[in-house]
Amino acid sequence: VQVLESGGGRLEAVGSLRLSCRASGFPFEDKAIGWFRRVTGKDREMIACIDSSGSTTIAADFVKGRFTISRDNAKNTVYLQMNGLKPEDTGTYYCTVKARPFGINPFSTDEYNYWGQGTQVTVSS
Repeated sequence: VQVLESGGGRLEAVGSLRLSCRASGFPFEDKAIGWFRRVTGKDREMIACIDSSGSTTIAADFVKGRFTISRDNAKNTVYLQMNGLKPEDTGTYYCTVKARPFGINPFSTDEYNYWGQGTQVTVSS
């Protein structure tokens, strides 16, 4: 299994970025996919998760209204559109494959069994 994130970078506050996650080595269309991040002073935290079909999503309160998760199963890719970025969003962003169905505790890192190396997002004020 390979999970590869891309799209990170440096930008100023209020800017936008779209992260991509391409995964392979398993039946992509059968698995929920999540985005997590690690920011300074915090443990890895769930940003959003999308079910296998792309019809249902869940997101952490701190990103609602700013970040949107989506997927294209034909391209084995999940996206994270991030708008209104703040300096406190600075960190490493990870894509991960959910081991069990979407609805089972998507906020827990224990629910995910394959992780990418992460992509760095740096937001300046």
